[in-house]
Amino acid sequence: MGLLRMLKNDKGGQIFLGVLVATLIAVPILHALPTDHPLHLSTYMVTLLGKYLTYALLAVAVDLVWGYLGILSLGHAAFFALGGYAMGMYLMRQIGERGVYGDPVLPDFMVFLNWTELPWFWHGFDMFWFAILMAMCLPGLLALVFGWLAFRSRVTGVYLSIITQALTYALMLAFFRNEMGFGGNNGLTDFKDILGFSLQDDGVRVGLFIASGLMLGLGYLACRVIIQSRLGRVAVAIRDAEDRTRFIGYRVERVKLAIFTFSAMLAGIAGALYVPQVGIINPSEFQPLNSIEVVVWVAMGGRATLYGAVIGAIGVNYAKTWFTGAFPDAWLFALGALFVFVTLFLPRGIAGLFKHSLLRKRAKV
Repeated sequence: MGLLRMLKNDKGGQIFLGVLVATLIAVPILHALPTDHPLHLSTYMVTLLGKYLTYALLAVAVDLVWGYLGILSLGHAAFFALGGYAMGMYLMRQIGERGVYGDPVLPDFMVFLNWTELPWFWHGFDMFWFAILMAMCLPGLLALVFGWLAFRSRVTGVYLSIITQALTYALMLAFFRNEMGFGGNNGLTDFKDILGFSLQDDGVRVGLFIASGLMLGLGYLACRVIIQSRLGRVAVAIRDAEDRTRFIGYRVERVKLAIFTFSAMLAGIAGALYVPQVGIINPSEFQPLNSIEVVVWVAMGGRATLYGAVIGAIGVNYAKTWFTGAFPDAWLFALGALFVFVTLFLPRGIAGLFKHSLLRKRAKV
């Protein structure tokens, strides 16, 4: 009953969750059809859709802090990548003697670099539950430390955005170094299986797609619970009038820190689901351009709606996939034109257009 009450005034969220459930049911059925059937969905498409869902979860995490807290984070790619590296470390530990050098403990890149023993921070990643825990806790801990330092110093606006961008850039440079123990420039790859099941198996690909969809739905609901709680209402007040909210007695820094940390953990989960589907994680995932691109997804889909972030993430990435195939020499210009069009004619994003039409219908009634 509480969930239904929460979604009662969230028409867009109801539609999104309905479509998500229908997709999670339809995709496995279409994939199971014979390969010569016109409605058959290939393994490649299932994997591609699963990747889009992880991007959508990342976009929801960004929309939570940007749309409802007013923090324009240009560093969420760092949280996404840290979650991906945690899962990548688990997948590397599962390779064992099947690696190129046949070492039962050390990953291939460590053998190549003449490492003699496993670094202390790799211990525990042979267990799936530990990797999942680290995929949430490592981004959350980084966000907690960073946020505590930044928010208590009352860094806001464009200065905070620049600092978050500097954070992810610094991590990118660090992970490029071989002595860090994360594969350097090549990163982590050549994964074999997860939980004892081959990553090349079609059933595993479908399972990862379903897991991504379920986490997207749960992440959306968790964010919706936060938004409609007292914490969320205070967050919106901070977004609209931070000084006034502080003057009436609210601990603004604590509210920011709590929501920022939760958002980072969501981004880490998205990264952990992303890696087994794409088969690689390297320092390029940290690059600031990725964080900026996520902000573009949210802006195009519709800020402060959550489901708009999902629309933007899936829509932009599908457009990117289509444009790179249809116009390989001009796809960047096509995407740029799409962004300019939405900015000029749909300032509230695609979800804003939906909200406007819904309000017009209610006015007529």
